Amino acid sequence: MQEVKFLTRDKTKFFRTLNKRVNNYFKENNIKKTGNWKLYTKAVIMFVLFLTPLILILTVEMPNWARLLLTVVIGIGMAGVGMNVMHDANHESFSTKDWVNKLMGSSIYILAGNVYNWKVQHNVLHHTYTNIQGFDEDIDAGRIIRFSKNAKWMKIHKFQKYYSLFLYGLLTINWAITTDFKQMHRYLKRKLSYGPFPKPAKQWSILVISKIIYYSLWIVLPLLVLDIAWWKVLLGFFVMHYTAGLILSITFQLAHVMPNTDMPLPDKEGNIDHTWAIHQLFTTSNFAPNNKFVEFYTGGLNHQVEHHIFPHISHVHYKNISKIVRETAKEFNLPYHEYKTMAGAFVEHIKQLNYLGTHPKIA
Repeated sequence: MQEVKFLTRDKTKFFRTLNKRVNNYFKENNIKKTGNWKLYTKAVIMFVLFLTPLILILTVEMPNWARLLLTVVIGIGMAGVGMNVMHDANHESFSTKDWVNKLMGSSIYILAGNVYNWKVQHNVLHHTYTNIQGFDEDIDAGRIIRFSKNAKWMKIHKFQKYYSLFLYGLLTINWAITTDFKQMHRYLKRKLSYGPFPKPAKQWSILVISKIIYYSLWIVLPLLVLDIAWWKVLLGFFVMHYTAGLILSITFQLAHVMPNTDMPLPDKEGNIDHTWAIHQLFTTSNFAPNNKFVEFYTGGLNHQVEHHIFPHISHVHYKNISKIVRETAKEFNLPYHEYKTMAGAFVEHIKQLNYLGTHPKIA
């Protein structure tokens, strides 16, 4: 695979200036860049939202329609744990203590994912090669959805603005069934890692054991405890995942697959026109920056610009440093993409899907 090379020298000194200002903010206010009591309180809330409905389903007599509604709540909690706890922890920004980050990062195993795969796909491929076709797997949905102007166009894409939303809900159930196995095979073969390259045998063992535990918790245990048909258990499992997948997919897509975000390609030598930090400004967008509920529930991922430039800073600080990032970008005549509301961003995302689906050749 072609190597991608960002500019290493920033003549404008944008990132040096921004980094100094952000560091000064933390120093002057005498606060750490990792999580604080707000994050830890939120983590408890999200785990309660995620696990309490399961306990109720397994221990309390109730009609099947009530159980089905609780699987929706589990899905909401699943996405909440993923965005607020697992995400920060696997970026090593949840806590100053490594063991706490590892423990909280391991919550991905009860969300159907895998730490090694997630860190490679998200921390390495997505955060390094944001919106670059062939490198950032977050904009690669196979043939069914065209997220990038550089992806191959097919006739079915004319209708993707109608069917994409239905497919978004399959994100986490694909993790559970096939994606993790395919990714691990691919990443280990390419010798990709976030940090030292791990022992393949150990990673495969972790993957198989964690999947056995996962299916035992979410399928086998309900089948043993509940006196209901097996297909109803599988239906609840699907609804739980579909809810979480829909929430996570929409949150991710509103940050990158938008009319205002670039989808650059390297030249023949693999060069990108910007430094890595400036590349993030061109390829990333915020949404609903002043909506407290959106910020609380999405783990600050509505401040995607700040997250991409400072992935090792906990999301609880993004709102406060966003003013610094916005003003510095303006000072250096660089873009700072932002949509005032989530609804407005969602409408623009659908428009972008339509545009990509109806324009086979985009210069």
